[in-house]
Amino acid sequence: MKATPGVPAGEGSRAAARSGGDAPLPGAPIPEADLDDFTPEQLAAQWEEEKPPSAGPLANAGSSLVVLGLGIAALVLSVVMGLGTPAAPQPGLWPFLISCVMVALGLFQLVMGRHNRDAEKFTRMSMAPLTGLVTLALMVALMPMIGFELPALALCIVWMRFLGSETWRSTLVVSAAVVGAFYGLFVLALNTSIPHLF
Repeated sequence: MKATPGVPAGEGSRAAARSGGDAPLPGAPIPEADLDDFTPEQLAAQWEEEKPPSAGPLANAGSSLVVLGLGIAALVLSVVMGLGTPAAPQPGLWPFLISCVMVALGLFQLVMGRHNRDAEKFTRMSMAPLTGLVTLALMVALMPMIGFELPALALCIVWMRFLGSETWRSTLVVSAAVVGAFYGLFVLALNTSIPHLF
């Protein structure tokens, strides 16, 4: 007669359910049904195991310098566009203010990031923000040529489906609703000069 190995208290049903050869590998995602059986401490330990390794001070400094460089470049471009005054703003005023915030945050992170232990090392998932930035830049570049409707629709679909992993149904419904709302607000209601196709 084979003895059954002991399991920790509260783990019996889960261990028994997984003993039939379908036990997940270490680090593998846990089914949603099993997550309900976890205590907050077990969930915290699971998330700690699954998170990417810490980035370290060099990576923190590098990312801070990227933000700082982008902020300075945007600062220069906004000044070239013209600032104007608060009463009569030129096109570069709001980009100038946002660029100042970027520069300040980049400097703050550069100084204080050495003590930050929450930053994560770059992984494959780190490409998602870059993809979002590139698609946003493409939308801005295409808007003067073909209007905002089609580029905005494509942007919503890419962000929701491929970056957000939403279902095709919710992606298409929400994307169409967002573009329709923007069209109704900026073209029909406010009659702004935003480039539009229809």
